[in-house]
Amino acid sequence: MDNRASWTLLTAGYVTDGVASTVVLVVEGDVVAVVDPGMVRDRSLIVDPLHAAGYGVSDVTDVVLSHHHPDHTLNIALFASARVHDFQAVYRNDQWTRRPADGVLLSPSVRFLHVPGHTPQDMATVVATRDGVAVCTHAWWSEAGPAEDPYAPDRDQLRTARERVLAVADVVIPGHGAPFVPTADTAR
Repeated sequence: MDNRASWTLLTAGYVTDGVASTVVLVVEGDVVAVVDPGMVRDRSLIVDPLHAAGYGVSDVTDVVLSHHHPDHTLNIALFASARVHDFQAVYRNDQWTRRPADGVLLSPSVRFLHVPGHTPQDMATVVATRDGVAVCTHAWWSEAGPAEDPYAPDRDQLRTARERVLAVADVVIPGHGAPFVPTADTAR
């Protein structure tokens, strides 16, 4: 990887009295991608930080979904001209192009990993930057875990997904929390 991509946290997600997904902007060259534009208290929590980073909704070329739960997909329509990527295909307008996501390059420094765990369809976005590798993933909801994901259908599969992410991540950007640097205490 060229290590030229960058990422910006647009919204740190949470699961408290409401639920919001962590939304991330990833940029490299002509690729302007938003990862998991799901539920947030107000759409301005996606759009305003996107504008602050220098981009409008029409500048977004790609939307990446970690999985298909509504809390991660609700605001896809904000980006009407973008391609949408998931674990099995790329979608745009009326075209559905099947392809397994594992190893697909979105740009020279951004790739996808199929990491089933939270759901069988989970996908991680690996972003190699000059400062290290960040991974957007729902293998963790937040830095605290949970150690046992109550929605994961297969505990061993989740553990394998987490190990695969930890093998490459300097920073983990979880599904519902602030980015964190993994340690020996990070839930596996």
